Amino acid sequence: MTPQELRAFCLEFNAATEEFPFGPETSVFKVLGKLFALSSLDAEPLAVNLKCEPEIAVQLREEHPEIAPGYHMNKRHWNTVNVGGSLPDRMVRELIEDSYDLVVAGLPKAERLRLDRP
Repeated sequence: MTPQELRAFCLEFNAATEEFPFGPETSVFKVLGKLFALSSLDAEPLAVNLKCEPEIAVQLREEHPEIAPGYHMNKRHWNTVNVGGSLPDRMVRELIEDSYDLVVAGLPKAERLRLDRP
């Protein structure tokens, strides 16, 4: 997955936006103001921080050397995923989607319902 593909995929989600609160080199992808992915798209290797259920986060780290505790994030809830490694693009996409879904699930009900409308 290229940086352009990563950016495009993150922005496909309903109400997803890209912001740069940490400077122009760090893309922060949010849904209704809540972070679901963070990446320095120019970095080598390309990596992305993603939210994850705590139990699943630990399991993923044990099974995949490309997945580590979230860099500069709450290590219980965030993983750093090396996108340029041997993880299949499909798995990376699923991890991004899971992160988005977790953040949406934590939004107030009224905001979640707003997302479901066209």
